[in-house]
Amino acid sequence: MIIGIGLFLLALMGKSDDLKKASLVVFLGIALLALPTYMSGNAAQEMICKGQGKAPCADPGVSKDMIERHEGAALLALAFMELTGAFAWLGLWQFRRMARFSRANLAAVAFFSLVTFGLMAQAANIGGEIRHPEIRDPAPAAQVNGQPLARAVGTFVVGKTWVWAMAETLHFIGLCLLFGIASIVDLRVLGVMKSVSFSAMHRLLPWGILGFGINLITGMLFFVAASDQYTTNAVFHWKLALMMLAGINVLYFTIFDEPWVIGSGDDAPPRAKFVAASAFVLVVGVIFCGRMLPFLGKAF
Repeated sequence: MIIGIGLFLLALMGKSDDLKKASLVVFLGIALLALPTYMSGNAAQEMICKGQGKAPCADPGVSKDMIERHEGAALLALAFMELTGAFAWLGLWQFRRMARFSRANLAAVAFFSLVTFGLMAQAANIGGEIRHPEIRDPAPAAQVNGQPLARAVGTFVVGKTWVWAMAETLHFIGLCLLFGIASIVDLRVLGVMKSVSFSAMHRLLPWGILGFGINLITGMLFFVAASDQYTTNAVFHWKLALMMLAGINVLYFTIFDEPWVIGSGDDAPPRAKFVAASAFVLVVGVIFCGRMLPFLGKAF
């Protein structure tokens, strides 16, 4: 985040579009990497406090209360990090279409990136306090209904049966948007619908990103509610890895010139076809792993 914010501020001062694009790519990359990073914290907690339930961790040097406080701070920071990444991608998409950056978008990226940095720093500081009582902040943690933020969200999702069902419905709607748009764009690059230019297809990408955003929010609700069902599931690890690779593919179609110059009736260059084919396979892989979680991973 320090590097990303430094590049972004330098780009604004120097009015350099290349640096702006580079900093937005950094923010987008951090937003993707923040997902498995957050989830690794739940896996670490389960290893350290395995089988303890509501009791303290077996290791007397570890504070379970601080772990849950850290989890809540990290969840809030993650939410703002994903907002930063979303506005960063939107900025790249707008620049590709209009050959200039929107001032409103740049202002949003600046605001969310600075707020995210503060929240990430707070989460990191609380993480350091887990094993170091001598530096702990005596101030009470932010709570909802007597629970740390992340635990309160998880309790709400599990405790209200309609919440999980509604999230599942939205998850499949987001999946339809993501897979539908990705398939259309990939198939055009592979040679289907050659009468349509790639720039026309490019207009549809925000709808695909909207689908990804819906899936991200609902997926995190599932994870926060039952993290132990995911962190021990090898199929979920594959799903995360495929999601990261699919994110790189989206970046290619957003900022690189090769697909953008494909006009009506044109055939895409070999590298663009390879990226499109791999993107299609990756999206199908993500869907397959998500659907097979209860069967191959046997965690549910």
